Amino acid sequence: MSDKVRTAFELDGVTLPLSAIHPIRQVKPLDHAWGKYRAVLASLKEVGLIEPLIVFPQRGARDAYLLLDGHMRLKALHELGRTEAFCLVASDDDAFTYNDKVNRLSLIQEHAMIVRAIEHGVTPEQISKALSVDPSKVRSSLNLLDGIDAEAVELLKEKPITATALKLFRKAKPVRQVDMAQLMVSGNNYTWAYAEALILGTPAEQLVGGSKPKSPHGISDEEVTRMEKEMEVLERDYRLHQDKFGENSLHLNAAQRYVKRLLENAKIKRFMANRYPELLEEIQELAALEAL
Repeated sequence: MSDKVRTAFELDGVTLPLSAIHPIRQVKPLDHAWGKYRAVLASLKEVGLIEPLIVFPQRGARDAYLLLDGHMRLKALHELGRTEAFCLVASDDDAFTYNDKVNRLSLIQEHAMIVRAIEHGVTPEQISKALSVDPSKVRSSLNLLDGIDAEAVELLKEKPITATALKLFRKAKPVRQVDMAQLMVSGNNYTWAYAEALILGTPAEQLVGGSKPKSPHGISDEEVTRMEKEMEVLERDYRLHQDKFGENSLHLNAAQRYVKRLLENAKIKRFMANRYPELLEEIQELAALEAL
């Protein structure tokens, strides 16, 4: 096996005329990401191009490149009247790799960047221009994590949790906030609705002020109490199974490897095929699974 790692793009970037870069899709006003495009446009206008475009030489055409990543940036550059851009030349024309592997900033990471920028002298007005948002929104985002436990923030800092869901965390005490964050991470659910359900299922003594939040319209106090008990049982069972998950996975993987070794024995495989063909087929499917 070779020790060399193949790079995904050429190490030296190039500055290309925009006329030589051909997008593989169009960014239109009806796209769901049009609001994001306006933010990209404002950022380019204020601070310039930070992230280079990713291109690949177009086959059969001289000095022409396909755009793999950066369609919003390219459109914004055209709109601003720019004529060239700094690019990285990819080794493969695999647009999926670049779009699938990009890690978008989470709400908490964006908050940390805004706070750091303001600490270094950038004004909320400058940030609002770069992000194309109202200055009041930038100022209000500075209080995003007020009243939220640091351990819960650490668990959620890279997750796509919403501001409204984070706001609900303030209703719970720090220990419960950590529990809620762990449940969200384990269930991969960061919605406001799930956060509200966790708050409704939280005992009063674990809430700030010791009082239950107002029940949603149409839900009686008795139903909320039953939901609280069911949530407590669900959380206990979930953690019990979560604790056993690693051990069970280890046992399953060991069993799978053993079955694979048995199937490599021609006599055993022939016996199973003659006596239990349906069972053999199921065992082969299980043995072929990459993960159990």
